[in-house]
Amino acid sequence: MTLRITEISVDCADPGTLARFWAAVLDYVVLHEDPDLVEIGPPGRDDEQLLAEVRSGPVAPTIFFARVPERKTVKNRVHFDVSPVDTDRDAEVARLEGLGARRTDLAPPDKSWVVMLDPEGNEFCVLRSLAPEHFSL
Repeated sequence: MTLRITEISVDCADPGTLARFWAAVLDYVVLHEDPDLVEIGPPGRDDEQLLAEVRSGPVAPTIFFARVPERKTVKNRVHFDVSPVDTDRDAEVARLEGLGARRTDLAPPDKSWVVMLDPEGNEFCVLRSLAPEHFSL
């Protein structure tokens, strides 16, 4: 038996705002929205196509943002890592700041990643660029 990660769920205070932030970060679109639950995912993929893709191998998961009453109080135990694919890391960090993310000093200065906070204070990391002109091991 094989399982696939098909969805990721994020608890939050404002699903619409957080979903639109992450949709802009990942070049996703809003797939479903109501006041307490918003789903985002890759554009242009219908349910039948998704089912075929999931059966053949890993796919980019959709992300659900669900309203919860409690606030974030401690560091996340799980977080997103994102890698730029068409620019360098610092340019991507600047773009994310323009979308509402905040840079932190949680990563040591000699590391290749930057730790940021999304609009609700959830940590995520921007890793080194995967763009051929910026990639190095």
